[in-house]
Amino acid sequence: MHDFAQILANGLMAGCVYGLVAVSLALVFGVLEIPQFAFGAHAMISAYALAYLTSNEFSYFTALAMSVLVGMGLGAIVQYLVFEPLRDKPHATLFIAAFGLLLILQGIALLTFGPNPMVVEPPVSGAVEIMGARVTYQRLIIIAGVLLAVMGLNVFLTKTRLGHAIRAAGQNPFGALVVGISPRKIAMLTMAVGSGLSAVAGGLLAPISQVYPTMGDFLVLKAFIIVVMAGMGSINGALAAGLFVGITESFGSAYFSPHIRDAYSIIFLIAVLIFKPSGVFGKAGRVG
Repeated sequence: MHDFAQILANGLMAGCVYGLVAVSLALVFGVLEIPQFAFGAHAMISAYALAYLTSNEFSYFTALAMSVLVGMGLGAIVQYLVFEPLRDKPHATLFIAAFGLLLILQGIALLTFGPNPMVVEPPVSGAVEIMGARVTYQRLIIIAGVLLAVMGLNVFLTKTRLGHAIRAAGQNPFGALVVGISPRKIAMLTMAVGSGLSAVAGGLLAPISQVYPTMGDFLVLKAFIIVVMAGMGSINGALAAGLFVGITESFGSAYFSPHIRDAYSIIFLIAVLIFKPSGVFGKAGRVG
């Protein structure tokens, strides 16, 4: 029982991080139809910002908030400079642009901070025992932080005028334009919010993982698999699929083989593509 609880706890933590990055991808693709695979690099840049701030005597939570602002600003700048000029280009062009942006951001991080990883101390040391599982406080902070971020996103999208504008642009771009919603402003806002969510993931992960230029690569690869499994545009479905992938990998590694940990999610992805190509939650393409 103790082992089961420990494996489940590890899977929940990993799934939350995967899921949050997947939510950011689902939001941006659902509204803008941009495959923003550079969000892993956005998470990395924000983690570096957090590491730099904490090394200069800022508290972890203050640095986390500031790193999220860095991520949101980066998202708005990227949308304005990179993706806005490519608005009417084919998806393949946007994919190449996102991949190029990923490499550029990694190169900037390498030149700025060097190849040596940076370490972020957790804000609270120690662990607590839950049903026999030993869970560090940072892992609890990660789970709570992800759930709060996704809840906040849902409230923003359903209860605020800006959120309604984003949903309108995602469901019917032409209709949104007719009623006076600016596509350019909504695009920048959506990219900023998505980048901010990735920044939260990077900041939460930093204390349990070293910060280095390619730290976001595995995050965005997992997130891509999760988004396709859930359905391109299903925000809450992306979180649910992320939790499923995290738990599956954790139990698969414990009871089968840790050497094929990454294969478990791919196996489920293939099954989803065969039996339900639009994704488990069936919202292919647009945020509703």
